[in-house]
Amino acid sequence: MKTIGDVLKEARRKKRFSLSKIEEKTKIKKEFIKAIEEENWPNLPEYTVVLGFVKSVAQYLELNEKSVTALLRRDFPQKKEMINPKPDIADKFVWTPKLTFIVGIAVVIIGIFTYLGLAYVKFVSPPSLEIIAPKEEEVVKTKNLKVAGKTDTDAVIKVNNQLILVDEDGNFEGEIQIVTETAEIEFKAISRSGKERVIKRRIRVEL
Repeated sequence: MKTIGDVLKEARRKKRFSLSKIEEKTKIKKEFIKAIEEENWPNLPEYTVVLGFVKSVAQYLELNEKSVTALLRRDFPQKKEMINPKPDIADKFVWTPKLTFIVGIAVVIIGIFTYLGLAYVKFVSPPSLEIIAPKEEEVVKTKNLKVAGKTDTDAVIKVNNQLILVDEDGNFEGEIQIVTETAEIEFKAISRSGKERVIKRRIRVEL
C-alpha cells in the first residue's frame, strides 16, 4: 500500500524533477518536501500547513488533489489533545464590588495627580505668545502702531514696555506710540509665576 510520501516521490522522480526545482516552483523549502516524502512528521509543521504544502506539490506534479489529500489525512499522525477532567475554576477572574471601588479610587487619584502635574508645568512654564500685528519688516507710516496677538488668559502683555490688555480668551489688541527711530517692537508675555516669553518684530518707519 502506497503512502503519501511514496506517491509524491514517485511522481517527482517520474518527471525527473529535483527537490530544488520543486522548491523553486512552489516556494516550499526542499527540506519540507523531503520530510513529506520520507514521512518525517516530527520535522514538519502542523497538519494544516503540511496540507497546503501537499496541495501545492500535487498541483505542480499534476496529481489528483483529492487523492493525495486523502492519503495525507490517513498517514499524518493525529495528536492527542490533553483534556483536564477536572478543570480548575478557582483561577477564574470575577469582577467584584470591592474591585470596582479600588479601581474607582485609583482612577480618581491618578486624575488628581495628573491635573496637579499639568497645572504645575503650566505655572512654571513661560506663557504662549503669538503675534498677529505688525508683520516682520512691515512698513509703518503713522505714529500710532496697531499691535495684536494671542497669549494665555492669565498672562500680562507689554509691548515696548507699554501695557496691553488681554481679554478672557487670551486675545490682545491695542496701539502704541512710535517715532521715526523705532526699528523694533518687543512683545513680552509674563506669567503669574514671573516667567517671560519675548518675541521681537522689525518694522520700517516712514512717517
